[in-house]
Amino acid sequence: MLKGSCLCGDIQFETAAEPQGPSMCHCSQCRKQAGGIWASAHVDDNDLTISGPVTWYAASPLAKRGSCARCGSYLFWKGNDEDTISFALGAVDGDTGIKVAKHIFVASKGDYYDIADGVPQEEE
Repeated sequence: MLKGSCLCGDIQFETAAEPQGPSMCHCSQCRKQAGGIWASAHVDDNDLTISGPVTWYAASPLAKRGSCARCGSYLFWKGNDEDTISFALGAVDGDTGIKVAKHIFVASKGDYYDIADGVPQEEE
């Protein structure tokens, strides 16, 4: 069971499902909203229990992002046409047991760092 929360604790989430697709996103939207790279994994919508007042923001016509209105923690990413939801690995309480499988949107990464961990990279 993975459990997590926002910084202030108003929003909590948990899943007993095995998270899929752990990745580090380097897109400009994640960098602006998270202040850097956003690490996440996803599960089926029905496998993630969320409690608390999530504020959803339609960041593009394709997806929305969920955060806490009180502390600003960016916790979730949900594609409009997908039956999965991504959650922030950094918001998980304690160890995750998860290893990042890929870097995504590396064509948009900031120029202030290098990716040198040997994990596969996807341009988009």
